[in-house]
Amino acid sequence: MSGYDSRGRRWPVRLMRATAVLVLLDTLAQAALAGLFVTGDLDLLVWHSANADILAALTLLQAAAAAAVWRRLGGPAWPLAASIALAALVGAQQALGEARVLAAHMPLGMAIFGRAAAMVCWAFTYCPRPRPRRTEQERPEPVEVAQ
Repeated sequence: MSGYDSRGRRWPVRLMRATAVLVLLDTLAQAALAGLFVTGDLDLLVWHSANADILAALTLLQAAAAAAVWRRLGGPAWPLAASIALAALVGAQQALGEARVLAAHMPLGMAIFGRAAAMVCWAFTYCPRPRPRRTEQERPEPVEVAQ
């Protein structure tokens, strides 16, 4: 089964693009919430913490979308590995934030933003090619099983 619907759309790529953009935007929101918290609005720390859970969920959705691109369209496997690594980094980021290890939490946040931006760039430049269909001559002969 190919990754194309009846009208030839590449839904896994669209899903990948949408989730990558959402991850990037939510990462930007995390940075904004952190910056506003640092300026003295202490209530935003609760929002920052809650939004971290949303970001973690979005990175898992992005990994699922990358898996669909890989499996259904025959795309490269590295975006799936990168998305799983991004989800792991977000988990580590959450742990560092809860432990108040800001010396590692802040630089890791910048690394997460960079990786999220790279995933958006890839998602919008990736152009899947349709898998070639086998002709009748290329199809393997059926194997008869002796009973």
